[in-house]
Amino acid sequence: MEYDEKLARFRQGHLNPFNKQLGRRQHEKGPSEEAQDTTSEETLPELPPGEPEFHCSERVMDLGLSEDHFSRPVGLFLASDIQQLRQAIEDCKQVILELPEQSEKQKDAVVRLIHLRLKLQELKDPNEDEPNIRVLLEHRFYKEKSKSVKQTCDKCSTIIWGLIQTWYTCTGCYYRCHSKCLNLISKPCVSSKVSHQAEYELNICPETGLDSQDYRCAECRAPISLRGVPSEARQCDYTGQYYCSHCHWNDLAVIPARVVHNWDFEPRKVSRCSMRYLALMVSRPVLRLREINPLLFNYVEELVEIRLRQDILLMKPYFITCKEAMEARLLLQLQDRQHFVENDEMYSIQDLLDVHMGRLGCSLTEIHTLFAKHIKLDCERCQAKGFVCELCREGDVLFPFDSHTSVCTDCSAVFHRDCYYDNSTTCPKCARLNLRKQSLFQEPGLDMDA
Repeated sequence: MEYDEKLARFRQGHLNPFNKQLGRRQHEKGPSEEAQDTTSEETLPELPPGEPEFHCSERVMDLGLSEDHFSRPVGLFLASDIQQLRQAIEDCKQVILELPEQSEKQKDAVVRLIHLRLKLQELKDPNEDEPNIRVLLEHRFYKEKSKSVKQTCDKCSTIIWGLIQTWYTCTGCYYRCHSKCLNLISKPCVSSKVSHQAEYELNICPETGLDSQDYRCAECRAPISLRGVPSEARQCDYTGQYYCSHCHWNDLAVIPARVVHNWDFEPRKVSRCSMRYLALMVSRPVLRLREINPLLFNYVEELVEIRLRQDILLMKPYFITCKEAMEARLLLQLQDRQHFVENDEMYSIQDLLDVHMGRLGCSLTEIHTLFAKHIKLDCERCQAKGFVCELCREGDVLFPFDSHTSVCTDCSAVFHRDCYYDNSTTCPKCARLNLRKQSLFQEPGLDMDA
């Protein structure tokens, strides 16, 4: 028994052999303090047999047992409804304020608070019952299934958390927003304007002033001012109007009016609505460049290379009547620029961008070479549709897209350019047609004058 008592006292006094401070304190104690410890230890209640003693109010073993690992953590996800989650968030906030600054416990509590708020947002914005298609103000919204792509809502200008939030994208103008923001949209889809009224504003930044807008955003009608109070007024270089920071994100776009008048391709700040409209219109051939600015062809050397469009139009009849060309689908070489095989007047902003970058000239040269090779070398049917100069009747077979030929505007006959301009008479083919018409109206034995 005496040995058991000594062992119990040793355990109580040396529970933590690594705590050197407690060891020094024990050696520094005098006989009187030792006697007090002995009496206090003797007054301790006896333990049940077989159960060791581990409790000591002054000397606690520092092995991590002082922290309660099995208690309910702050902000535990036991809340099943929004009200309970809000209460858990408030409790977690209070705990964060009470904990020491920059401590590990405070950082853990902040992480738990973030998870609680995300859980609350998930309950507010469920994605199970949302329809896949929503039609609103000519927008056709489809529910997105991507969870990893980070997007920004075009309505509230906040981040869309795809993992826990439902969001939609308009298939017409690519307008993106939360499902909760759908009913707040007030601007119709710009794709409808592109379909019904596809035209550009060709005046450079037609500003009318904030007073004409009643000092309100041109889109959402929120109060704005140049001083930034209550909201900063941002000008769109395309429309010339002013917008708030929610409707104007300082996006950059090429302005069509500056291109056709100044051949200026520097991107400038535009509103979100203008950026979507310009993005949808970039490949639409709506610019009659010779009517808008005919002098542009005299000052921009790159536009001279686009004259190959006229040759491609002259090649088109050969391909339409050629079986081999139809099977090879040669005209699909211009499937991205269908207007090139329909006329030579219309241009899109993308065409002018490619001309400025030097891409369109190289592409047209390759296509022109491919088309001419089929007509003049590869296909016998197309070769048989060539012309012989009726003025000199010499030389090789001529085609209307050759650089040294001229085409009669009345009968489409092809001649050498030198022969056509050197001959003072009219086109021989047209002269024969005129004689034939006269003979049809002239009765036998009667004079034409009679």
